[in-house]
Amino acid sequence: MTALDPVAYLRATPPFNGLAQPLFDLAAGALEVGYYPAGSRLVAVGGEPLQHLYVIRKGSVRLEREGQTLQVLEEGETFGYTSLITGRATLDVIVEDDLLAYRLPAQDFQRLLADAHFAGHFAVGLSQRLRSSLEHSPVTTFKADLNLEVSQLLRRPAVWVAPSATVGEAARVMRDQRVSSVLVRTEPPGIVTDRDFRNRVLAEGLGPGTPLLDIVTRPLRTVEAAVPISAAWTTLLDFGGHHLPVRRGEEIVGVLTSTDLLKCHAPGPVAVLRRVERLADRSALPGYGTKVAEMASALLAGGLEADVIAGYVARLNDALVRRVLAFAEADLGAPPAPYAWLTMGSEGRMEQTLLTDQDNALVFADEGEGHRAWFQQLAEHVNGDLEAAGFPRCTGGYMATQWNGTVSEWVQRFAGWFEARKPQELLEASTFFDFRRVGGALDLGPLEEALSSTAQHPVFLRYLAHAALDLRPPGSLMMRLRESAEIDLKMQGLSPITLLARCYGLEIGSRERNTRARLEAAVKAGLMSQEVFSGVSEAYRFLLGLRLRLQLRLLSAGKAVVNRVALSELSGIERSRLKDSFRAIKSWQDMAAYHYQASL
Repeated sequence: MTALDPVAYLRATPPFNGLAQPLFDLAAGALEVGYYPAGSRLVAVGGEPLQHLYVIRKGSVRLEREGQTLQVLEEGETFGYTSLITGRATLDVIVEDDLLAYRLPAQDFQRLLADAHFAGHFAVGLSQRLRSSLEHSPVTTFKADLNLEVSQLLRRPAVWVAPSATVGEAARVMRDQRVSSVLVRTEPPGIVTDRDFRNRVLAEGLGPGTPLLDIVTRPLRTVEAAVPISAAWTTLLDFGGHHLPVRRGEEIVGVLTSTDLLKCHAPGPVAVLRRVERLADRSALPGYGTKVAEMASALLAGGLEADVIAGYVARLNDALVRRVLAFAEADLGAPPAPYAWLTMGSEGRMEQTLLTDQDNALVFADEGEGHRAWFQQLAEHVNGDLEAAGFPRCTGGYMATQWNGTVSEWVQRFAGWFEARKPQELLEASTFFDFRRVGGALDLGPLEEALSSTAQHPVFLRYLAHAALDLRPPGSLMMRLRESAEIDLKMQGLSPITLLARCYGLEIGSRERNTRARLEAAVKAGLMSQEVFSGVSEAYRFLLGLRLRLQLRLLSAGKAVVNRVALSELSGIERSRLKDSFRAIKSWQDMAAYHYQASL
């Protein structure tokens, strides 16, 4: 930014970057330059209000009330608008570091307020600023319209057959109409696809005279015609299908196929899902992690939010786990007892954007007690295959090879964790409290019941909350040392939110695992206000997106992916919004510390 002249700098700074050219020319023509040494008091509470809008180019200012620092503003941030809008001085403004600022006189600022976007920038709160600020600096040149409505991808109306039709009759309709599925006029309606003919008819030795009702799938999984293609991806990934009926109101207007979605966006999740489904053996596992990173890069460049991308990554990883479980069962034979493969951590919360260390566990029915060797082999096969696919082994050992056992053993583990007081025990508890089943058929009701009883252990919750509150965002001093200071976006930003959200979810007995869903549940339970929720959830979304964008840059440069970033690598607006995010987190942590009686 240092090479920019004042006009170019102003044009690159929100909200001036959104002004129409005539209004911006007005602002540029009125621009003044001001220099103020450290310690200068620009305005005092109750005194003469500021008569300019200030845009900081260099240095910083401190906003105070009754001697207490409320905020420190620096490069790329604006101040003075409260005085200009209200006509009153409500804060002390003191120059923290030698200040170089561009000033816009009051009368010119008032003229710019005619622009709704410009005026709105100064009217919104923290959560809205965060929502609108994270620029999507593409890490690839790909750009797609991911908000395209699914109805625009439909090539023809849906094809229907009567419920009395046979398999042979339906097959002839599909051949004549050149479609890969037909809808069946049952109540509720159903669908039959070419895959059904292969898997439910030919593979089972049935003939063309088989009633269609014997193989129909119903009720239908549908999407509304007006939803974007990204929503269609989510629905397809959720139920693992390849045909998606599209409705407008109560009427089904067509059927979208995975091929249709693949053609409109080749680097999307449908392409990766097809790769997973077509894995013939273990030799095809390497390269999966690269494909996921390429997909994340393309989707971020296309304008999707990081939390949406994380949802796709989680669903694709689930499909991969189920595939490697099938490989293992083919090698070892049928399971001697029902089991469940669990994923934990960010993957359990469906918040993993790029492949990270494995966090998984294995639970099997009590009757499998005498077959521990089989389940140990299963864990070794799957952990090894996941490593080959790009998931590094967990350095802390939180993998199924070490963490497996019967349902009764796991219930006892949970009970033991409720008595936990030591840091290692609390770490284990918090890791496993994000579990989510991705494979196997074992009923996990006993584990869910054990987890939902956490509220009956207030002392444990207090210790867990205290451990969560030990992770704090950096102080304002570090945020001003921008040339040398580094921020760990995970440990100082994301983890303080996820860990505390987990405490809230456990306290109210919520079965949600996702951080935002836990926060929403906390609002409904009265533990959080809507205002606090908005600030914290938008801070989380901002931090997740910023980390993903920075990590993709590292990948594209052939560097190791890390969570740390030097403040000097961020733009002025990114540093500003990072401070806003940390401020929202700290405020929430202060409230939570009082709630859990945990001193900070």
